[in-house]
Amino acid sequence: MAETSVLAVETAGDTGWVPRIPLGDWVDTAFDWATDTFRPVLDVLSSGSETGVEGLQDALLAVPPVLFAVLLAALAGVVRSVRFGLLSLLGLLLVISLEMWEPAMDTLALILVATVIAVAIGIPIGIAAAKSDRVSAVVRPVLDFMQTMPALVYLIPAVVFFGIGVVPGVVMTIIFALPPGVRLTELGIRQVDPELVEAGHAFGSPPGQILRRIQLPLALPTIMAGVNQVIMLALSMAVIAGFVGAGGLGGLVVTSISRLDIGLGSEAGLSVVILAIYLDRLTGAFGQRRGRLAGFRTFLSRGSSTTSPAAQDPAQHPTSPSGTARPETSRPETSAPTPAR
Repeated sequence: MAETSVLAVETAGDTGWVPRIPLGDWVDTAFDWATDTFRPVLDVLSSGSETGVEGLQDALLAVPPVLFAVLLAALAGVVRSVRFGLLSLLGLLLVISLEMWEPAMDTLALILVATVIAVAIGIPIGIAAAKSDRVSAVVRPVLDFMQTMPALVYLIPAVVFFGIGVVPGVVMTIIFALPPGVRLTELGIRQVDPELVEAGHAFGSPPGQILRRIQLPLALPTIMAGVNQVIMLALSMAVIAGFVGAGGLGGLVVTSISRLDIGLGSEAGLSVVILAIYLDRLTGAFGQRRGRLAGFRTFLSRGSSTTSPAAQDPAQHPTSPSGTARPETSRPETSAPTPAR
């Protein structure tokens, strides 16, 4: 049996007449060249990302945990509902009770930094893809590649370029969470009613003004759905980033795996779930609220621009054959004839 298995391994590596492509060697050479060539740029990006994440972590931890939990719950109650605010308060107090507040804030800081960068990159790309079919044709396969690549594979180039720590966690989180923001931004802008866009062109609005005042407000619910997905993917990747020393809840999950500590893994995992549910419901409610307000404002502006006295009752303002309003002529009052006696 042992000889058979060895023979199977040897024959499995024999490709016969098909030549072997040394893709791995090419990738290693490319990474070595990029690391040596762009080392100053990588150092600047590394120091800037680390400073941003650490500064945000210090800011989040500067507020007392219970007070910060109450503020987050109040925000949830205002944006969504009082019930969700109370449930959020209970969940956040549970995180504090499990002594997971500090690693949860570390994870939240990493998620916020990665989400802001991913949204700042993804929304302009989505707008460009919605405006141009050529850009969309180029961007789509790149996004497919980014979404189908296994998440753990992103650990390799991140560690090669930035070493161990929070920076590779931020970089790999941005790459992994970027595609939904691009796709849903493009989808939202393409789904805007073409009649509204044509009305904007008819009134002489430039393309930039149409984008800002018509397309983006009406596409805001879909764009916010993309931001929601970016946050969720960033949270899932932030846990995987614990393998490269990013810390936070992901680091505790990795520690529990290495020690086979089921209790620590359960507490860290429950904290991740509470944080994920809070961010998911909050961003979803915020997008729906802003979308309703934007649609209502667009409806009002459309109605005020198209409604006029002549349009409301054309019978009261007759027009002449030349198209101009015809003034009403006064008619002499005639009295009814008196009957003869």
